[in-house]
Amino acid sequence: MQPNLLDSTLTQAAGGSGTGLEVFGIPIDFIFFALTLLGVAIFHHQTMRVALIGLAVIVCYKFIFSTFDGVAGIEGLVLHVAREWVVLANLFGLLMGFALLANHFEQSRIPDFLPALLPDDWHGGLVLLIAVFFLSTFLDNIAAAIIGGSMAAAVFRGKVHIGYLAAIVAASNAGGAGSVVGDTTTSMMWIEGVSPLIVMKAFLPALVALAVFGIPAARKQQQYSPIIKDPPVGLHMNWARVAIVLIVVSSLIATNVFVNAVFHQYSSKFPFLGAAVWVALLLTALWHKPDWSLLPNAGRGAVFLLSLVTCASLMPVDRLPDASWPTAAGLGVVSAVFDNIPLTKLALEQGGYDWGALAFAVGFGGSMIWFGSSAGVALATRFPEAKSVGDWLRHGWYVAAGYAVGLAAYLLILGWKP
Repeated sequence: MQPNLLDSTLTQAAGGSGTGLEVFGIPIDFIFFALTLLGVAIFHHQTMRVALIGLAVIVCYKFIFSTFDGVAGIEGLVLHVAREWVVLANLFGLLMGFALLANHFEQSRIPDFLPALLPDDWHGGLVLLIAVFFLSTFLDNIAAAIIGGSMAAAVFRGKVHIGYLAAIVAASNAGGAGSVVGDTTTSMMWIEGVSPLIVMKAFLPALVALAVFGIPAARKQQQYSPIIKDPPVGLHMNWARVAIVLIVVSSLIATNVFVNAVFHQYSSKFPFLGAAVWVALLLTALWHKPDWSLLPNAGRGAVFLLSLVTCASLMPVDRLPDASWPTAAGLGVVSAVFDNIPLTKLALEQGGYDWGALAFAVGFGGSMIWFGSSAGVALATRFPEAKSVGDWLRHGWYVAAGYAVGLAAYLLILGWKP
């Protein structure tokens, strides 16, 4: 998961290890979490129920046999929630708010004008992915993925191939990997003193990955449902909706930059991003009311993601292998199923990493599975057909190929420089 969130911009420590049962040296916590992820992959029509059951089992196990971050019982659970609530509140606020933002964007009719701007063949799909990549460099990757999905639905007649959906998520995560305001993990690095210029090195593997997955994804989408060549006749822009989209996006960008640059010491104490989106939405609702009926469906997707993030935060992860490029590569793969926020926090505490390589690995790695990043969960809420791990891997295999080729390009061209 890359909630990614956006996935939020807060740094949280991983769940500390405590006493507990093991099977062949593996803590039972991890086994329960692995079974939960397996259940999500198999029962993709019951993902929220599976995630909630998994969370309940893990919490009950810790109550009886283990601890919460080293503290037992209710006290431990309360302290853990107190540490994690900001991340969870940010994720919930962003996922719910962006569902309304996406509707404003669609109703503005901006996507309907895209056929006049995009090439008429598979290059149009590639340009759209490049646009999502660019948006994510300064906008939260959830918003970039949702806007990208709205644009794709408009220009491909509502028929978007699951392989192209995987590419949209990958583009949103790739764009944020090299920007300290584009992804939670890179913001964490910036807050901890890593230079934005060092993080920007992640744009090299991100662009290589974009070429690897973008071209086959655009070609596959063009075969599945060709791009609309001309915009509808007599189309009129809804300027009120356009203004609302610009206001919400601007408030998000301003909050992200301002909090990280000026008040980063308070970023772990309040969900600034989630609050900024909702303040903008509620204020503009006095001008143009959002479609509140979208919130129940968005809420189900948010509860699912928050359940997995909470499960991940409860895992007894308190150290990583020695810093090296294989470790960084492995963290990227693990990020496809494990929350990358605590992993990045541990890496920052450990030190010794090439931060450009790590930024790409943990920022892009979650794209390989639909629930591996908050951008993927948000897009799957709009396109339920994406909630199949098998189809995502089978039709979006080039995302994993992009990860491998991108990281290899980084190591060959720039080298591992911790």
